[in-house]
Amino acid sequence: MPDARLTLDPAFSIGPIRRALFGGFVEHLGRHVYDGIYEPGHPTADAEGFRQDVIDLVRELGVDTIRYPGGNFVSGFRWEDSVGPVSERPRRLDLAWHSTETNEVGLHEFSSWLEKVGSDLMMAVNLGTRGTLEAIDLLEYSNIRGGTALSDQRIANGRTEPFDVRMWCLGNEMDGPWQLGHRSAEDYGKIAAQTAKGMRQLDPSIELVVCGSSSAHMPTFGEWERVVLTHTYDDVDLISCHAYYEEKNGDLDSFLASAVDMDGFIETVVATADHVGAVRGSTKKIDISFDEWNVWYIDRFHGVDKIEGIDNWPIAPRLLEDVYSVADAVVFGSLLISLLKHADRVASASLAQLVNVIAPIMTEPGGIAWRQTTFYPFSITSRLARGEALQLKLDVPSHTTEVYGEVPVVDAVATHDAEAGRSAVFLVNRSRTEALEVTVDVASLGDVSVLESHTLTDDDVYAANTLEAPERVAPHPNETATVADGILTLTLPPVSWTAISLG
Repeated sequence: MPDARLTLDPAFSIGPIRRALFGGFVEHLGRHVYDGIYEPGHPTADAEGFRQDVIDLVRELGVDTIRYPGGNFVSGFRWEDSVGPVSERPRRLDLAWHSTETNEVGLHEFSSWLEKVGSDLMMAVNLGTRGTLEAIDLLEYSNIRGGTALSDQRIANGRTEPFDVRMWCLGNEMDGPWQLGHRSAEDYGKIAAQTAKGMRQLDPSIELVVCGSSSAHMPTFGEWERVVLTHTYDDVDLISCHAYYEEKNGDLDSFLASAVDMDGFIETVVATADHVGAVRGSTKKIDISFDEWNVWYIDRFHGVDKIEGIDNWPIAPRLLEDVYSVADAVVFGSLLISLLKHADRVASASLAQLVNVIAPIMTEPGGIAWRQTTFYPFSITSRLARGEALQLKLDVPSHTTEVYGEVPVVDAVATHDAEAGRSAVFLVNRSRTEALEVTVDVASLGDVSVLESHTLTDDDVYAANTLEAPERVAPHPNETATVADGILTLTLPPVSWTAISLG
């Protein structure tokens, strides 16, 4: 059996883990909102029509901040449609997903749902078909206590206290030709800077996220970040990254190494941002909001699910309802490792999305809600990864992939919470065929033992949880994990994700 050796030491700190790293994303898309989080006729629905079984699962998932209401949806969104008496709200055509939006769930209702699940709101403004004034108006409606037309309108609509939204996204994927109101980097940078300045005049304490590239493989990647930040550097706090991964052409080895691409994406954006800061002579650092990331079989959408037709605008159609396998969950867990490995600069991240739409949680109308395979790496990592992220010293074998070349077979990161006296190690084995014996030097932690162990694997790497078999896949304790004489030893099965808690 091949072996891998790691060294864990709290002195090797990457940086503090900010809880917004474990964020989510809810977009008005498909059955995410309607038949997902909101289904008034469901047996578990509360007085507001929200599914309690979904609320319970979102709480278990452990999402801190949730980005809303899009996504591509936001570039055609009129925020005024989502407030006021529900019976008076207009139905609108959503051009992004070729659907009808009823506006039955809007800002007030969604904020109430966030309180139920224990998450904060991260609001996106429309800089696609609207602009600076509408963004400032939404900020006034949301954050001013009272005494103005828009804040008094909020109060009249039933919300006395401000929503007090702390984090705001200045549009969505404005580099993408698919986006309503798509602009060049120069034009977007100008309107983003103007909007940021205006919003800060109203509320200087908010955090602002400017749009970076929607993929590291966009033809404008790198130059887009440079131009946009040249315009906005002094006015924003974070720049966004978006990345989705899927297995292509049966190339499982490359798919399992997807985090190599995420690592490079983050490091390139950091280098570009720091370059802009250096040119400006600024000591300020721009952090990253990785506010869309996941496994997404996007080719299926373009090939099968896409809705078309001038008279075909369904309400809450089944869209992007990917069923996730064990292999998908292992990649998913490795992407979380990548985010933690860059905790010094990734201040926020949003799993896209939460329910039904490329989601860790699925629902059946009138029926059950269940956990997909990807639910487990997120919920366990969110719960165990506390304190600071640690850089591990790795001595591990490697193998060759078609897309990424030579990559380590094992990827790993550790976390350490000095106050609680707890540490955690997160590992993936990318080998399709071989188990690995791993030894981790944990002597610097003192006298510790294994408190929890979780490994997600299966003889069938394409096994999944479905409506018919909702518990087919789940993590199990890793019985091989032991600590003796300052050394943690464990075995990683092929194509597996593992979390170990120490204390």
